[in-house]
Amino acid sequence: MINYKSLLANLLLLSTLSTGFAQTPSPSPQSPTQTTPTPAPKVPAADDQDDVVKITTNLVQVDAVVTKDGKPVKDLKAEDFEISEDGRKQEITSFTYVSNIPDTSTTSPTRSVRKDPNLPPVASTPLRKSDPRRVIALVVDDLGLSAESMGSVRKQLRKFVEQQLSPNDLVAIIRTGGTLGALQQFTNDRRLIDRAMSQVKWNMCSRVGVTVLPPIAPSILRSLPPTTGNCGTTSGWSVVSTLRAVRFIVDAMAEIPGRKSMVIFSDSLPREEQDFTAGLREADDSGPSSLSVDNRNFSFLLNRIAEKAIRSSVVIYGIEAGGLQYTGITAADNIQASSQQQLNQIIHSTLNSRSMLLQQRREGADLIARQTGGFLVRNSNDFQLDRILEDQSGYYLLGYRPTDETFNRKFHRIKARVKKSGMTLRTRYGFFGVSEEDVDRSKRTPADKTSIALMSPFGSQDIPIDLRAFFTNDKVGSFIRSLVFISTKDLTFKDTPDGWHNADLQVRAMIFGNNGAVVDQATYDRTIQLRGDTYEKALREGLMLQFDIPVKRPGAYQVRVAARDIPTSRIGAVGQFVEVPDLGNHRLALSGLVMSGASDTSSAGREHVNAAKRQFALGSNVRFACGIYNALADPVIHLPKVVLQVQLFREGKQVLSSPIMPVEASNQSDLARLVATGVLTLGPELEPGSYFLQVIATDLIAKEKREQAIQWIDFEIVK
Repeated sequence: MINYKSLLANLLLLSTLSTGFAQTPSPSPQSPTQTTPTPAPKVPAADDQDDVVKITTNLVQVDAVVTKDGKPVKDLKAEDFEISEDGRKQEITSFTYVSNIPDTSTTSPTRSVRKDPNLPPVASTPLRKSDPRRVIALVVDDLGLSAESMGSVRKQLRKFVEQQLSPNDLVAIIRTGGTLGALQQFTNDRRLIDRAMSQVKWNMCSRVGVTVLPPIAPSILRSLPPTTGNCGTTSGWSVVSTLRAVRFIVDAMAEIPGRKSMVIFSDSLPREEQDFTAGLREADDSGPSSLSVDNRNFSFLLNRIAEKAIRSSVVIYGIEAGGLQYTGITAADNIQASSQQQLNQIIHSTLNSRSMLLQQRREGADLIARQTGGFLVRNSNDFQLDRILEDQSGYYLLGYRPTDETFNRKFHRIKARVKKSGMTLRTRYGFFGVSEEDVDRSKRTPADKTSIALMSPFGSQDIPIDLRAFFTNDKVGSFIRSLVFISTKDLTFKDTPDGWHNADLQVRAMIFGNNGAVVDQATYDRTIQLRGDTYEKALREGLMLQFDIPVKRPGAYQVRVAARDIPTSRIGAVGQFVEVPDLGNHRLALSGLVMSGASDTSSAGREHVNAAKRQFALGSNVRFACGIYNALADPVIHLPKVVLQVQLFREGKQVLSSPIMPVEASNQSDLARLVATGVLTLGPELEPGSYFLQVIATDLIAKEKREQAIQWIDFEIVK
């Protein structure tokens, strides 16, 4: 039963800190010194034990995929393989097959996000490092994609995500032309994946242009000297920018354990840059078209990417995004020919030059794909993404003991084969003879570990931590409010002679926006001082910290929070998706929902903890509250007319729905920011487990398209 009660604005205006922090008040998180945006922290290299590819003084281990008729083969034994280094056969001393598909799940697709506006979104399942999974970086090279190909990329990405991904798959959609933040974008949350897909658009700075193949221009235009692109950069520099972005993503992926894959969608990732748009010879020339010989060689950068990918256990696949292209004369070509012979020469020359252009553009992607154990998809309009995903279902690990000659700092060619007929094996091309012990891997500082925990797709729970982050707005502007629950059981308390128990704690918060860029961050160093009953209560119930970070633009954000016990460097980390609406469009909007136990009035600290943890006992009463924005006022009574309906969902099915309830506005001081509250009774008919509480607000005065707003919150019922 839902009982609508009087205003409970204090539920949205909780005190900044619970009693555990009363001795050390927090500085204002809205201070410019606390929230100045800074670049994303540098990602340190992965730990050795997380590597699939190992190159140590005791072991050289590489991964291999075996297929037959295009299907993975998973039942081979060590004696079915041969492996050699620089043509010398090696004895296989370690062997295993690793499956990326969980035994308890299938590759069935996840349900799309909120297709029905009256349903809550699909919540992601938290993943542990030990869980079987496929990790896929979908890299959209918008610096090297034509407007023509971008439409196909968007279509195939949407199809791939909706039909091929399973709940355990970790996916990141990253654009090379945006501010990069890679590691924090890997997620199985369909809301974040869909948001990333919505940002995939043609980049006017693309080195390719509007169409995959440039049309033939009049001779007067062909004679003009080459110019820089739309954004003032040359084509060669644009390729370098793409390769730097790919290298950055590979570096970040090294932090994710296991075998990973990267799929690069591009129209132009060459090994050498050649100006194929110089055009054809003039009509009176009898020879074929001439091509510029002003080459730029990218082989060094490509090889560095491949070497890093090998050591980071990343397999790279290339997608020729233009698909199957027609290389003949089209209506877009402006041909000037004075005779049939000259016309035939133009047609022949166009076929040759365009075919050569397509070949040259794919050579760089083909190089790094073959060297890392992947492959290039060319002349395919469906991109064969299902084949790439199936290729990630599992892999073999083949290891042998290296000799002293292995570590001579030269390149060593790896070749492996399957003795059984009819099977194909793909593995890494090779490696440079430098052991992991000699690779520059500086020891991580505590700050490095906290940065990795903040950006990692896996929550760290050395210290139990929970988060409730939500959008809200006041007269100053919009901001994201975070309620952080921290368990005190794993904090290190030092006793003092006068009876105090002190713990040193650092809490870091980061907000990531478009393409994984850091929007803002804040760090709070605290000494928690407790004693007596307050100390005992904190040990039982934990502590809650609240902080606000302003957001200037609407959009989808990731909020990540990490807490570190300073004496032991134990870390807890958690993240949440938050969507900030555009209040400037004057549509009805809701803040995030806040829930707290209605019976906790005698214990403000406990109320705060419940607001962050969102765990409530069966049979209890739960208060909820939210803000309402952009409600129109009745022209006669000058008050808004907004009604609410509350619904409860479990496992995608509605289990409760309230009657329509009016929002009382006459006793509110700020009609532009109404506050709605209510009480939900968790009756005996409900079972323990995870639920969604959804609030639907309807403006009875607004027009149909602007009249409704929906907000939800997940919580758990416990016995």
